[in-house]
Amino acid sequence: QVQLLESGGGSVQAGESLRLACVFSQFPDSPYCIAWFRQAPGKEREGVAQLNSAGSTFYRGTLKERFTISKDNAKQTLYLQMTNLKAEDTAMYYCAVKRGLTFNWLVPSFTDWGQGTQVTVSS
Repeated sequence: QVQLLESGGGSVQAGESLRLACVFSQFPDSPYCIAWFRQAPGKEREGVAQLNSAGSTFYRGTLKERFTISKDNAKQTLYLQMTNLKAEDTAMYYCAVKRGLTFNWLVPSFTDWGQGTQVTVSS
């Protein structure tokens, strides 16, 4: 089982930026997808961005215009750079892992999850 620890959340004003980090106890054996999800109060958990062991990335809708997912293998860390934040980005952000290269947003297919880091954007 992979242990995940998120950090980097906080309270910011609309238009500002944040970079989230997720430290892995170890990257899983390939092939895998590692992802950022978020969950706002009263809403379902939704995918934000994914990156697989082949180096491909996948974003939900138009989030690619403002968010960038990346990883540092040496630091065993996954990042999410978020720019031009909006009030609707307010949520708890989680990182997660699933096996395989195929992208999907199915929460049950992700086997390991972090505890989350809170992002609050004030307009």
